[in-house]
This record gives sequence, C-alpha cells and structure tokens, in this order.
Amino acid sequence: MELIDRILADRNIDAAIWEVKRNRGAAGIDGMTVDELDEYFRMHRDEIKKLIREKKYRPQPVRRVYIPKANGKQRPLGIPTVVDRVIQQAIARVLMRGYERYFSEYSYGFRPNRSCHQAVAKAVEYMNAGYTWVIDLDIEKYFDTVNHDKLVSILRERINDDTTLHLIRAYLKAGVMEDGLVSPTEDGVPQGGPLSPVLSNVYLDQFDRELQSRGLRFVRYADDCTVYVKSEMAANRVMKSVANWLERKLKRNYTMEVTGRQPGMEV
Repeated sequence: MELIDRILADRNIDAAIWEVKRNRGAAGIDGMTVDELDEYFRMHRDEIKKLIREKKYRPQPVRRVYIPKANGKQRPLGIPTVVDRVIQQAIARVLMRGYERYFSEYSYGFRPNRSCHQAVAKAVEYMNAGYTWVIDLDIEKYFDTVNHDKLVSILRERINDDTTLHLIRAYLKAGVMEDGLVSPTEDGVPQGGPLSPVLSNVYLDQFDRELQSRGLRFVRYADDCTVYVKSEMAANRVMKSVANWLERKLKRNYTMEVTGRQPGMEV
C-alpha cells in the first residue's frame, strides 16, 4: 500500500476529523468552523481525495496570528483552515506511526506518551550522575527558517511516495495571510497546524543521531536542546564541535550557553 493510500483511507480521515473537532481552535482565512467539518467532508471527501491523488490539491494560506512569549516577544502562528487541518492531521497520524521507531529516545517534544516532565527527569538523572556542566542550545527562529528543500530531502530518505511528498511540499508553500495580504512561504514550517510538530522532529532527528553517535548525554524538546558533560573543558569543546556541525549540516543560527550546575538535585 502506498503511503498516500494510508493517509486517504476513510478510517484515517474520520479519525483526523474527530481529532480536529476535539481540539477546536480558531477558524482559518475562510471562516469555516470545526462544527461544519462533518457535512463538508460528507459532500466533498471524494473530490478532495481525487485532487490529492492527481497532485492538484492546493491548500489555502494560513492566517497569521501572534501570541506573547515569556520574554516579552511575540511568537508567530499560522492557523490553517479547518479542512486543511484535517488533511494535515491525516498526514501527521501516518507519519508519526512510521517515524516513531526511528526517533531518538532522548527527544521528548511533540511525541505520543512523552512530556516535558520526562525531559526534566532525564536532565536531573544526568546531573545526579555527575554530568553537571550543561550546554543550553536554542535554535533561533527554528520553525520560521526550516529549509524546504532540505526537509523534503530528509523525508525522501524514508518516504518513497511522490504524491505524499508533493502534498507535504504544497503545505510548506501554502503562504501566509496577514492584514488581508498573502505572502509566499519560501522557508519555514508555520506553527499552528498539526503537521509542523512531526516535521520538526523529522528535520532535527539527524541532529539527535549526531549527538548519540558522539556518545553525548542530551535532552531535546522541539528546538530546545541541552547537552550534559562533566567538566567546563569538555563543555567548551563540545559546544564548539556542535556549533560547527549545526552550521555545516543544517545551516542553522543558534544561541548557546554553558553553565555549571550542582549535583544532587531531585525532581
């Protein structure tokens, strides 16, 4: 069975509709609400599936909104239409099932049965074991600056289905509407849709694998990552080598800080 067949299976679409309705959320640029989804898909399901299979489906631009961050800045979100949220959810459900077996055990964000509490517990475990020097890494504007070609290339390593890849790229290129004007999206995975979390983990999985291949102890939650070592000298050495890898392989901007922590902390 092709991957697109699993995505477009009625059972998967029905589950995606249920999940989008459960999550509620605001309307996209067309004003349609989640309460209208059942009737819409009753009337248009076959048409949507046909367009997707023929690579003719065109997602609508996301609606740009901003939410405040703890540091006083604003985080941009892209709100897809509820119909596009269903299709994104259908894709995400299948991708997550396929990729879960490959993701690192030290990645905790946006994954089933994983949480920030587990990430904190793992960090404390490292520090109690004597790894009290911490490299705190934050990939700047990660979601807004993901390279589309690089992401699709990474997806192609495990997805041998051009229709699915075409549909994912269509969502990456859907555009953003702000103040009534639509702008193209040349880079980035807009936060706000069901597909962006799994795509972010796919993109950063190679970073996780790189850290594991070096035998490093780390915890990653989305675009925040902490690496734990036993001395300041080791911390500075690892920071430089990790920075070099990010610049060469992912071409990412980042902020990085080394701090010493005291052992004996408890969750």
